[in-house]
Amino acid sequence: MPYAAIMYRVQPGHDDEIAEIFAGFQRMDTPDFRDGEGRTAGRLLGTAVFVKEDVVVRIIHFEGDFAAIGRHVAAQRGVHLIEEKLQPFLATPRDTSSPEKFQAYFRDAVMRPVSQLSVETHPAAGA
Repeated sequence: MPYAAIMYRVQPGHDDEIAEIFAGFQRMDTPDFRDGEGRTAGRLLGTAVFVKEDVVVRIIHFEGDFAAIGRHVAAQRGVHLIEEKLQPFLATPRDTSSPEKFQAYFRDAVMRPVSQLSVETHPAAGA
């Protein structure tokens, strides 16, 4: 049940434009991702994007090796289309033009997880 959150700052006052960009997101070619040797490393279970004022947060629900997700996402055409459309609204420009640069941004934008709870870990789940 792991989740990760990616946060970045945008120029305030553009919530609607940013929401429109994400509404047209092209889904990944496959939810399954691989490690550097091509072995199965995990699966993307879902994502969600939130925007308010000058903050965008993308929540990623996944199974497996989170480090391999950046490599998988960097290879997706839809992600690069979103990046191009977001550029004018970013508070701090970023270079995601190559897989290596995208992975560096992705790694640096991950928020520190503080709590991750699920029904499976609830004390009443075993009762």
